[in-house]
Amino acid sequence: MDVKFAFLNGFIEEEVYVRQPPGFESARFLDRVYKLRKALYGLKQAPRAWYARLKSFLLKSGFVMGSVYKTLFLLSRGGDTLIVKIYVDDIIFGGLSHALVSSFAEQMSRELEICLMVELQFFLGLQIKQGLEGTFVHQAKYTRDILKKFNMGDSKPMTTPMSTNTALDADEDGEAVDQKEFREMIGSLLYLTVTRPDIQFAVCLCARYQASPRTSHRQAVKRIFRYLKFTIELGLLYSSGSSLSLRGFSDADHAGCRIDRKSTSCTCQLLGTSLVSWSSRKQASVALSTTEAEYVAAASCYSQLLWMKATLSDFGLRFGRILLLVDSTSAISVAKNPVLHSRTKHIDVRFHFLRDHYEKGDIDLIHVVSANQLADIFTKPLEIDAFTRLRGELGVEGVDNALIKGGIESQWTGLIALLV
Repeated sequence: MDVKFAFLNGFIEEEVYVRQPPGFESARFLDRVYKLRKALYGLKQAPRAWYARLKSFLLKSGFVMGSVYKTLFLLSRGGDTLIVKIYVDDIIFGGLSHALVSSFAEQMSRELEICLMVELQFFLGLQIKQGLEGTFVHQAKYTRDILKKFNMGDSKPMTTPMSTNTALDADEDGEAVDQKEFREMIGSLLYLTVTRPDIQFAVCLCARYQASPRTSHRQAVKRIFRYLKFTIELGLLYSSGSSLSLRGFSDADHAGCRIDRKSTSCTCQLLGTSLVSWSSRKQASVALSTTEAEYVAAASCYSQLLWMKATLSDFGLRFGRILLLVDSTSAISVAKNPVLHSRTKHIDVRFHFLRDHYEKGDIDLIHVVSANQLADIFTKPLEIDAFTRLRGELGVEGVDNALIKGGIESQWTGLIALLV
């Protein structure tokens, strides 16, 4: 649902005065000002006042605010649960009971003026399709728009976002290109990674050269657009039949940056078979060994898993030992061995929390062969066969016309994964 004139519904607690607006001046009191009782657009207090108004209403209605997401509210009644997620004046809500959902919609309509209330199909640039098989989230329209914007609509399609022979560096001798256009291209692609983890590595690698882009960097970005031309309809499928188990994969590209020789931590976290979170990020300091790079990546992955575990607890989901799959036996040994030695003495103390949680029994570190390491797609360019296989295992699928509109129960898993 979309609330009409949302910021005008907030009540101001501070004393705020404004000049008499043109056309509303008082002939008797030209030297006076207005004292605001409610918020106005453009007022810095307006967003906070609107949130306080909506929060107060939801709490009075029996909702409980999430402990991690303060914009998440849940209502449990008679064994059914209603989820409400707020993004400024846009609200997503859903649950297992049609009656509970309808009741909330009526309550909101009585309390506030609603200008739009429809089935969730489009939200903040994301296209959402719900069906018996699950919830499918994609950005096909957005992809077509940026292809048209950067004149790549008629380009030759490519099967991968980056060639395995590509090795980007500063290329100081290369010809400089328009920095503004290059940054616009990178910014457009970064938003697309919300539903396209298959381009995460390539986009993040190209983003490192925004300060001084060269022809080689622009060619790499154009390669990504040509890949998008070939895969416009791809998105993330959150299967309704997926189990609600929590696991993570971590990998690292040791000294992968050709400029400062820093490693890249690559992680992904899944709820059952549904990919919820992923990253490909350069580490803050230089790792002196592959073991150190892998250990730091594993610690980063587990910190994200801990955050997800806390978030999912708001939905009533409880987890025991979390699986973290790493393809480095040395990194696993470092986490299990409390004795410092030459391989660990340079690792920052903050990353050793992974070892503490292993000793507490909160996490299981499992070795996985590199061929089955899902995070491998975020570390380096891959051949087409390996790339396509990992892309499919991450849940990146095409728009499935066979998705038949189903009941709310079949969409529950997808809704939770989408909100997390």
